[in-house]
Amino acid sequence: MKSPLTLNPETHVFNEARYIESPNFDERPDEDDLDLVVIHGISLPPGQFGGRGVEQLFTNQLDPEEDPYYQQIQSLKVSSHLFIDRSGKLFQFVPLNRRAWHAGVSSFKGRSACNDFSIGIELEGTDKTPYTAAQYQTLKEVLTAIFKQYPSIPASHIQGHCDIAPGRKTDPGEYFMWQVLDDFLKDSV
Repeated sequence: MKSPLTLNPETHVFNEARYIESPNFDERPDEDDLDLVVIHGISLPPGQFGGRGVEQLFTNQLDPEEDPYYQQIQSLKVSSHLFIDRSGKLFQFVPLNRRAWHAGVSSFKGRSACNDFSIGIELEGTDKTPYTAAQYQTLKEVLTAIFKQYPSIPASHIQGHCDIAPGRKTDPGEYFMWQVLDDFLKDSV
């Protein structure tokens, strides 16, 4: 049986994650004000899995010649704290106590600028593709560690990007199984 994921309380980085530092982050206005987890879906190029596109996007290394879509997004400066690939492997780009640039124009419960007080988790996928069991397993382990380290985040404050940026974003999409998280949270929190 595999050991649960552990979050280093000093570095705010998961010990088991492949850590690839993104330049696209800054300090939070209040490091202790964590109140939200945002679930995203991403694949680069769109609809393709297993490549290095997401890593390249979050580290400002997209090659616009590699795919025509990259020409549209090469100037974006974005990141997420975490990325879970289709196999369930965990990547981390920004320490959780820092502000990653994942939510964009957003609001939650009357508060705008969700990047200020949220943790962003990207799942490799699309709005129209079911996520894998391995991704849900890693996501549950990540959430367990997050709730332990940051008890200020209520379990009810897990939202999709579509929920905090309606009309602008649709991820994680219709195939994300919220019931898996609901069942997990009932049993563990």
